[in-house]
Amino acid sequence: MKKIVSALVLTTMLFAQTKTVVIKIEGMTCPLCTTAIKKSLKNTKGIIKAKVRLNTQKAKVIYNDSKVTKNAILNAIQKAGYSGKIILTY
Repeated sequence: MKKIVSALVLTTMLFAQTKTVVIKIEGMTCPLCTTAIKKSLKNTKGIIKAKVRLNTQKAKVIYNDSKVTKNAILNAIQKAGYSGKIILTY
């Protein structure tokens, strides 16, 4: 029983640290833009998954909030040469 409780506590802690942000990105004009942004995001420690869509001009980023801040995520987008604004967090 102790092992089950410990596993549940650990799982809850891991999921509690995982957050998602949706970011509106300015300046994307082609598929290479999305590739550059995705590469910069994935090279940022603490980002678990990044999906960048040209047609919506948005990025959806799943990250560990104990390892990376929202500002660091925006800085990764800026490092790729684009500007972003967080429009949704969950």
